Amino acid sequence: MREPAKVLKSLSEQATDKQYKFRRLYRNLYNPEFYYLAYKNISQSQGSMTAGVDGKSLDGMSEKRINNLIGSLKDFSYQPNPARRVYIEKKNSTKKRPLGIPSTEDKLVQEVARMLLESIYEPSFSRSSHGFRPKRSCHTALLQIQKQFTGVTWFVEGDIHACFDSFDHQVLISILRERIEDENFIALMWKMLKAGYMEQWVFRCTYSGTPQGSGVSPILANIYLSKMDEFAENLKNSFDIGKNKENLAYQRASSKLYYIRRRNRRNWQDWGMDERKKALKLQKEAIAIVHSVPSKQACNQNFKRLFYCRYADDFLIGVIGSQKDAQEIKEKFRTFLDEELHLEMSDEKTKVTHGKDKARFLGFDITTSKNNALIYDSRNQFRRTQTGSVKLYVPRDKWQSKLREYGALGIRYSKDGKEIWDSKHRGNMVHMTDVEIVSTVNAEIRGMYNYYSIANNATVIKNFAFILEYSMYKTLGLKYHKSVYKIQRKFRRNGIFRVPYNTKAGLKYCEFYHDGFKRKRDVCRFDPDLLPPYIKYDNPNYLRTRIKKGMCELCGGVTKDVRMHHVRKLKDLKPDTEWNIIMLDKRRKTLAVCPDCYARIIEN
Repeated sequence: MREPAKVLKSLSEQATDKQYKFRRLYRNLYNPEFYYLAYKNISQSQGSMTAGVDGKSLDGMSEKRINNLIGSLKDFSYQPNPARRVYIEKKNSTKKRPLGIPSTEDKLVQEVARMLLESIYEPSFSRSSHGFRPKRSCHTALLQIQKQFTGVTWFVEGDIHACFDSFDHQVLISILRERIEDENFIALMWKMLKAGYMEQWVFRCTYSGTPQGSGVSPILANIYLSKMDEFAENLKNSFDIGKNKENLAYQRASSKLYYIRRRNRRNWQDWGMDERKKALKLQKEAIAIVHSVPSKQACNQNFKRLFYCRYADDFLIGVIGSQKDAQEIKEKFRTFLDEELHLEMSDEKTKVTHGKDKARFLGFDITTSKNNALIYDSRNQFRRTQTGSVKLYVPRDKWQSKLREYGALGIRYSKDGKEIWDSKHRGNMVHMTDVEIVSTVNAEIRGMYNYYSIANNATVIKNFAFILEYSMYKTLGLKYHKSVYKIQRKFRRNGIFRVPYNTKAGLKYCEFYHDGFKRKRDVCRFDPDLLPPYIKYDNPNYLRTRIKKGMCELCGGVTKDVRMHHVRKLKDLKPDTEWNIIMLDKRRKTLAVCPDCYARIIEN
């Protein structure tokens, strides 16, 4: 059997030819090495231990279990189980989002299908698409907007209503058939789409959409919405016209400044003090004119541009043109989504916003600069700031709502109606250890700062951190029945708040976050390779190697039926059984055991 890395690399190379048709794709599902790689990928998630409708989880995975799954795919008897539907709360909303939990065997098949589809379609996806793709993120989308949307006069904030639940299965399969001519693989996709779900032990069919929680859902969503990306590129090619013309007044002023400077350099040595002062005064007046006049023509009706960026089902369109142009583009997108993809654009969330106002995208407020101030450049010379450059801002309501969600902020009002913010203790954290309290607060601060660190006003996160810091002091004060002052006096050393904890190596300290909140220009640093680094088969610690070894890590016996015992978290284990002691000693959440030892573990 070929190694998965070589197969996926070959598929990616063939996918660069957009006319190439993939005709023998289903046979890769017979390769056990793909399932070991899929097993490795899904085992890294805590959700892998969540059981599906069949009651099975990743615990007890074995070579026999994988071979049985491959056998059902070979004789085409494989039928995905319906997903177990649960509902999770949406942030800052009373609504809940449906989430499907597939069975473990279905997760393996979906992961293999995801890897195959990603290798085929990833090379052809648009550069403007950033959601659920390797080496792309919210930050890559925002940085694209910051670099490309310069001079935008209108924003169109786009949102698709119930996007993942509304995908038309017929349209999706027809898109897949454009590149894949393997009816067995297409039939497998049909089975996944029509598997249905169980809710309150009642089976319900799925007539549209891709199941949220499924391993193939993100890649299928990108394949479906790639048609919208193509439409945006074609619309841009037809909309963009003209060139941004130079402002004649600016050209005259800059030419005059050039000749003044050249004359001053040529005659400087021959002039007296009075002549030099007059020359410098004349040069300053010319510089002031240059700095006050725009270099390009404003309101140029013969110059139009369209920019587009998408993350999952949210997209942002930038228009250099009139408001009428922006409205027409919005309607063209609405018509395309309705007629071609059978999707509905959300009227509530789709807005046309002026470039000088703030458009909301991926939790950031986005606007174009109105500033003409003078700043020093890298050569320590005055230059004018670029009017029309895109600015990213942290919305106040985002970090304020996060503080309320944590229960760390209390707001009261003075007699004259002004808001007074107070930090509050967090009663749900009092039972934690000191290290857990500080680590949790650190994670919350770093999470907020890491996401908003590219914003122009990233330093406002210090206000978020300040409230959380004093909330932490009050939480520790409630735990030890001490005042904030006494808590600071107890744990602060050399201006740094830190709490001690014991380890095998001795006493260590957990420090409260104190690295500042400076703005970062670029936080997206990815490996340039397209495909992720796949496993090497000679590493003795890999799951595949331990299964193939045929040795029980508990009793030391030799067996042909090795089963992997999984636990969700190491910190939940107690050293009360032989297998727990071994897992804690090796710092592993898995243990390869024989059938007899596995039965002992299950009984306990």
